[in-house]
Amino acid sequence: MSRWRPPAPRSAPYITQEGYDRLSAELKYLWKEKRPEVTQAVKEAAAQGDRSENAEYIYGKKQLREIDRRVRYLSKRLDNINVVNRIPEDQGTVFFGAWVTLEDEEGETREHRIVGADEIGDKPGYISVDAPLARQMLKKQVGDEIWLKKPDGSEEWFEIIEISYR
Repeated sequence: MSRWRPPAPRSAPYITQEGYDRLSAELKYLWKEKRPEVTQAVKEAAAQGDRSENAEYIYGKKQLREIDRRVRYLSKRLDNINVVNRIPEDQGTVFFGAWVTLEDEEGETREHRIVGADEIGDKPGYISVDAPLARQMLKKQVGDEIWLKKPDGSEEWFEIIEISYR
């Protein structure tokens, strides 16, 4: 048995304007503020002498590697991503960036916004355009039904009761 794993499927290259602004701000913060701070701390720790047993130096170098890894990722991701910042002409159909209100079998409602993979976790209700529920919702209209198959084999039913673009 080998340790090789197939690469993860690539996420859709779409992002909302708010998500793009957030990632750009994170990149700017890491590159202009955080990295110079940590670099200065590493320089000061290195000046103290023996680096092999200097915890501040070792930890600072680890922080720099993590910052550099994140900066590389953000730089590449922001270059290869499409910002969706316009509202579609047909606002009665679910597209990327839509707020969709769903009602389940018990009559409970919940609201989701379809966003890019880099934006999930920012706010409650945000789901990735690559998620099974989002893929089921795309190009549907108010009143359409969705059957979502769960990993355990059961199915869950939803009805789209509202679509909005804010």
